[in-house]
Amino acid sequence: MRVLICPDKFAGTLSAPEVARAVADGWSAPGDVLVQRPLADGGPGFVEVLAAALDGRRIPVATVDPLGRPAHGEILLANGVAYVESAQACGLHLLTAAERDPKAATSYGLGLLIAAAVETGAAEVVVGLGGSAVNDAGAGMLAALGAAPLDAAGYALPYGGAALISAVTLDGVPQLRQVRLVAATDVDNPLTGLHGASNVFGPQKGASREDVLLLDAALEHFAGVLEKAFGAEGLAARPGAGAAGGIGAALIALGGEVTSGINLVTNLIGLDRELDAADLVITGEGSFDHQSLRGKVVAGIAAGARDRGLPCVVLAGRNETGQREASAAGVTETHTLVEHFGDVATAFAEPARGLRELAARLAGQWSR
Repeated sequence: MRVLICPDKFAGTLSAPEVARAVADGWSAPGDVLVQRPLADGGPGFVEVLAAALDGRRIPVATVDPLGRPAHGEILLANGVAYVESAQACGLHLLTAAERDPKAATSYGLGLLIAAAVETGAAEVVVGLGGSAVNDAGAGMLAALGAAPLDAAGYALPYGGAALISAVTLDGVPQLRQVRLVAATDVDNPLTGLHGASNVFGPQKGASREDVLLLDAALEHFAGVLEKAFGAEGLAARPGAGAAGGIGAALIALGGEVTSGINLVTNLIGLDRELDAADLVITGEGSFDHQSLRGKVVAGIAAGARDRGLPCVVLAGRNETGQREASAAGVTETHTLVEHFGDVATAFAEPARGLRELAARLAGQWSR
């Protein structure tokens, strides 16, 4: 039997390649063919996954994290396209729980990565969006590119989403040398409103209910500033504008195209061919929840398996998705580390062992 193993990362524990390797190591049917294709949807691991599949060059870049501290980033340059990952500069994983504050976190570091990508001479810059700690609608990114938001007195705003309520204009024009921008997003949320960046993702970034209301109002106001500066009408309601704390909105305002991160990755690594040849598909992520079925890895893989009549098994740290909803998306069955171990602590402490043991059990169940 040909088994396609194509998971996302297990956030906070294992990268996507490590997850795929653990499943393959545990598969206990020696005669089966195992194909490992770790994936990313635009969030953490985006550059790593593409670098493993594309014939490109990785260029280290000095950048800063959401609090302005030095951080390591890189550009993947392949076939005239530069790929950067917002999570390397804006990722939630770069902060401790006590440091999370989307009112003050900045996307400035992503601007540094994009500026470096432009300097490579690439005709196109693809920005992976997802897993961010910020909620500043790309204001910090714009500042790093030469267009800092200003208040009514002409002073540059402090970093973070809260200050955007005082934005009046931008100081200059982003220095992009006419490169084509693509936002590879893991979600399709708008910038503001009930399904917007602040309401949906703000709480996991450390926002209280009062913070969410403040940030949503600030982003709505800043959307008007961006619309005036770049002529981007209806910006706040655009699908994907709310990706990565609203960075999607800034990229759209700059003329960028929004595309599904998982579709972009699967096309680049030729996953359709592997799906066509597979007998069983195994995918997964750390938390299988309501967000998983809105543009993330599991949703894209399950849909591809469903369209081909293939069984699709999801392995996850935990499962918060209803069986009916998962089945409709193309998921055949779901197994979790929490259920396997019986407690959350062990699931976090020994995810690789849990995945190996689950894979051994699945091999006995599915292998011919």
